[in-house]
Amino acid sequence: MNPIMSRNGEFIEFKGESSHIIVDEALKYMEKEKDHNKPFFVVIWYGSPHDPWVANEEDKEAFSDLEEKAQNHYGELVSMDNSIGDLRTGLRDMKIEKNTLIWFNSDNGGLKHFGPETVGGLRGYKNQIYEGGLRVPAIIEWPLVIEPNRITDYPAVTMDIFPTIAEIVGLPKSCMILPIDGISIKKLFAADMKIRNRAIPFRHNDRAALIDNNYKLLTGDIKKGEFELYDLGKDPNETNNIVDQKVEIAEQMIKSFRIWNQSVDASVDGNDFPNGLAEPDPLPVSWMELPEYEPYFEEWINRPEYRRRIENYKKE
Repeated sequence: MNPIMSRNGEFIEFKGESSHIIVDEALKYMEKEKDHNKPFFVVIWYGSPHDPWVANEEDKEAFSDLEEKAQNHYGELVSMDNSIGDLRTGLRDMKIEKNTLIWFNSDNGGLKHFGPETVGGLRGYKNQIYEGGLRVPAIIEWPLVIEPNRITDYPAVTMDIFPTIAEIVGLPKSCMILPIDGISIKKLFAADMKIRNRAIPFRHNDRAALIDNNYKLLTGDIKKGEFELYDLGKDPNETNNIVDQKVEIAEQMIKSFRIWNQSVDASVDGNDFPNGLAEPDPLPVSWMELPEYEPYFEEWINRPEYRRRIENYKKE
């Protein structure tokens, strides 16, 4: 689940009407900053759609022909969509919508077994490195800068968000820690671009991919060093592995991937900082393993978003 962090550092998670609650609070903050003639930066991490999928009856009404899990899944999407409408309405009411940049995208591909297709026929799903697990929709609105109804197939990635915003606000490169994997796509707001000059890398556990415009290199196990290559322009569903036909391209991309992969390992070890890390970067820890949360288990076990996780944790 995706938490939203409050200013006092507490983590709060919402379901159902949570999308509207989060947007309402964001709008209050924006209005306060606007009244003080200050620019603002707001990040909204939606917890929806996510298991255990709990939607309001009204939001899931249109999906009554689907099984219950799918009804709730798509009902959560309806609630989220409506809340985005609330956000845009709020900006118009404050008369700041024309010079406010809204950037929307998902964080991963869709899931299996939800009735209507969730990945548009692409291969793979969430937690996989095929396009069904990686490719997501993105919508950017900035009326003063971006013409309406523009569509581009320029390859971009969430890692581009930071360098793009940094360029827009004039953040000096001297305050950034290198390397930065993304690039600024600010130029794309005014004119369409076709060729990306830096490949897009992904790494998740032992799986990885490198996308260089139409060509995509991937491996299901970095340690084994076995790679697949696809031409996404001709084969977006990744049905034809051309690693043996495009040997030169494959070798060049494998070399580039290995250099990047080593740089990730170096970053994890703290080598991006001049003096390294003061302490080793800790391994991820589940909130269920933290003693600070245990006193709340008895109450939280009655909530659908926590029940299964706490029950499974107690069994272990």
